[in-house]
Amino acid sequence: MRKIMYYVHQSLDGFIEGPNGQFDWAQLGPELSDYSMSLAERSSTFLYGRTVWELMSSYWPNAESMNPDEHAVAFAPIWRETEKIVLSTTLESADWNARVIRSAEAINAVKAGPGKDILVTGSASVAAALTELGLLDEYHVIVHPVILGGGKPVYQPPSERIELRLAESRTFDGRTVLLRHDLL
Repeated sequence: MRKIMYYVHQSLDGFIEGPNGQFDWAQLGPELSDYSMSLAERSSTFLYGRTVWELMSSYWPNAESMNPDEHAVAFAPIWRETEKIVLSTTLESADWNARVIRSAEAINAVKAGPGKDILVTGSASVAAALTELGLLDEYHVIVHPVILGGGKPVYQPPSERIELRLAESRTFDGRTVLLRHDLL
């Protein structure tokens, strides 16, 4: 069965965006870029919530012309070619090799289907819904050296405690820290 991985960047105080929705604080150095690419290579499906989908679909289709850095040039073609699912009750349709699924429960059929792993990027509400259903297998949390003082928390509280196993921790670029936990 495919695994579902949650890959998210957070501040030291536990937020994925600042008080006014800012996400200008996350820095992707070469080592972190390589790690990000390794997760994409493990995946045949990217999974987003509506808000993250709107950000991704406004940037990655033409990322090379907007930001010709090494990561953008390498990842943009992968993003365009990879199957994408948007978990949303409000989005009518999605382009760029994407489809809309209305309920988190429907992701179970995707997980049981053929293909490589599924990568959830940044979508805290999607991660929370999948966590509640026991569908998230790996948590890849990148902690950045910034304190935002508020904003959107990286986790929404689950209805009950969930035990995880620390699978890996390491630093990237002398700046960020990976905390990877697996579901027990």
